[in-house]
Order: sequence, then C-alpha cells, then structure tokens
Amino acid sequence: MTESVSLSHLPDQSAADDTALIQAPRRWRQDGWTAQVIKNEDDEGWAVAMYKDGEAEPALVGPWTMGRDKKNPKPLDGAAFRTLVKTASEVLRRHEQHWQATLHKRIDVATAGGTITVLLDIVPDEDDPYASLSARDAGDELLAEVRVTPGFKLNATTAAAWIADDFNPPR
Repeated sequence: MTESVSLSHLPDQSAADDTALIQAPRRWRQDGWTAQVIKNEDDEGWAVAMYKDGEAEPALVGPWTMGRDKKNPKPLDGAAFRTLVKTASEVLRRHEQHWQATLHKRIDVATAGGTITVLLDIVPDEDDPYASLSARDAGDELLAEVRVTPGFKLNATTAAAWIADDFNPPR
C-alpha cells in the first residue's frame, strides 16, 4: 500500500541555502542531506522526506512518528536524522546498483575452446543510445566487439548463437 504525501508545500531548496545547518523540529539539514517532516494527505499522520542536497526529488519518503499529543509530529533529532540518512543512502545505493545492472550484463558460455565471456554494455545517450556487445576469452583477451541496439536481449541463447555465428553482428 502506497501512501500519498503532498510535497508541494515544501520551501524551495535553492542552491544558495543547501549548506546551511538547520536543526529545527520539522526540518533538519546537515552533511548534504535535508529531512523535512510533512503532513500525510491521506490520513491523520505525518511523513518525513529525505533530500540529498541538489536533488529536486526526495530519495526517501516514509511514515513519521506522532508526538506525545497524538496530533503533531515527533520532533527531529540528531539520532533520528542519522538513521534517516543511513536509510536514504542505502536506497540510493541500491538504485545505483540496479541502474548499473541494467546497463551492464555478462554471460559466460562454455565452448570446446574454453569459457567465453559475453558482455553487453548499454550507453544511454539521449540522442543516440546504443550498446556494445563484446566477447573475451578466459585470458580476458578481446575476441570480438560489435555495436548493437540498446534493446538487444543478452541471454545464454543469444550469446551462444553469436559465438556460433563467428561473432557476426546479430540480426
């Protein structure tokens, strides 16, 4: 279940104030991160949005604890902020790993002459995206390299077929 949280009421985070230290109950900025406690539009609760300095979109939005009066949010503090930074950093790290995994694929194919590693490296250029399909032997020597479309599907079958076709550009 995804909660809807309105971020439109947040103050503008211009580059000029990205480095100013803030340690307020609902906004905490330190070490390149900003935590902003916000009203959850879907219910009576609160949420916290974590922004990496210079980014327009939050790296993480999650529920935030109610205060003792059960109306207002619990104030941010140093320990909570550090935990939020750690969590948001992990989210960004996983996103980066996923992005890298979609751009770089590797298949090892066993052949009579030894294992051949087939690599697909996608170059996500806005004007001319393409991919490079390459093959390397067990000694990491380049056997072949061809340019393919970024939508080329590298799997065990396509890698073996490319090797069997003497590394001619796939059709």
